[in-house]
Amino acid sequence: MFKVMIASVLIIIFVLVIFTIAITKGYSYKHTIDPIENNPNLKGNDEDEEETN
Repeated sequence: MFKVMIASVLIIIFVLVIFTIAITKGYSYKHTIDPIENNPNLKGNDEDEEETN
């Protein structure tokens, strides 16, 4: 019974460490956005607004 309990605790600690590493990597990822002048959707949106006015 003691061996099963130790194995269970080790598995829980292992999963917790892996989960923490994954969350840390996700938060450290640097997100970037495209500059406004290179955005192809911006031209389409301006034309749509002109047609409705």
